[in-house]
Amino acid sequence: MSTKAKSSLFLQGALDSSPLILAAIPFGLIFGALAITTGLSSWATLAMSLFVFAGASQFIAVTLLASATALPVILLTVFVVNLRHMLYAASLMPQVENLPQKFRFPLAFWLTDETFAVVSNRVARKDDTSGLHWYFLGSALAMYTVWATCTVIGIIMGQQIPDIASWGLDVAMLVGFIGIVVPNLKLRADWACAATAMFSTLMTYHWPNQTGLLFSSFLAISVAILLDRRVKVSVEQNHE
Repeated sequence: MSTKAKSSLFLQGALDSSPLILAAIPFGLIFGALAITTGLSSWATLAMSLFVFAGASQFIAVTLLASATALPVILLTVFVVNLRHMLYAASLMPQVENLPQKFRFPLAFWLTDETFAVVSNRVARKDDTSGLHWYFLGSALAMYTVWATCTVIGIIMGQQIPDIASWGLDVAMLVGFIGIVVPNLKLRADWACAATAMFSTLMTYHWPNQTGLLFSSFLAISVAILLDRRVKVSVEQNHE
């Protein structure tokens, strides 16, 4: 593949990700500001964005740290929330399994909700997937750069405006997640899983130390697994 074609795919990946990246900007700002106001140092806050790079989990971890939650609860909650990335990786495996490790390792690290949504949508459209890793890389690096930059700006804003965390800027990330999830709810099982997560989260919102989020995550995952098994059994019976 020519250098021009690679560059074109790279830029297209970044461009296609721009609406979701715009939604993530306020969330990056509020993360940087919130982390500072909860006692994390500037370097620790930036390091979390550079080396963890998991927006929702970073936000949850900082919130739990601020409420003096026990470390095992924080680790378990973040682990469960991040389980979805294993599903993302499994879904994209056919497109990346033949790539050299110099691509697979960084792409795995940079895989986010936004990048997965953009890349999987391109695959679903049955567009030409040759050189898909360059498209993937464009989306991922655009998100990574913006997230790190917004974290730095948020750190500065948090130092200058101590009450910025109360502005409610994090609602933009919720809107972004809704924009990612809803278009992919195509089957009854999808809607059942989403509804379970929503209602369970509302019912357990008052639980201490964000344990309601942990419970709701487990419950929604369990429903998804159960329904997936039922669908497979039904398909097998129809073929017999």
